[in-house]
Amino acid sequence: MLNIKIVSWSLGIFTAISFVLCVIYGLIVPTSLHMAPFLEMALPAFKWLTFGGFCLGLIESFLYGVYAGLVFVPIYNFLTRRWGVPAKQ
Repeated sequence: MLNIKIVSWSLGIFTAISFVLCVIYGLIVPTSLHMAPFLEMALPAFKWLTFGGFCLGLIESFLYGVYAGLVFVPIYNFLTRRWGVPAKQ
């Protein structure tokens, strides 16, 4: 059984770190290799290279991860209870 709090926080932090790495990558590589168009499509109201856009993208990325955890864990726990291997004692 997965703990929804731990998994949701873990995924939220993972997606926030991934967002920061995408921004750093975009600052290092030439414009033709940027992730900016993808980030602007995936994150509503995100604007490339603005402080407000960065903060908003970071928050949205974190919330996407939390959402994935909140949806995934109950499904996983339900299916584990239904079809999973019995817990060892």
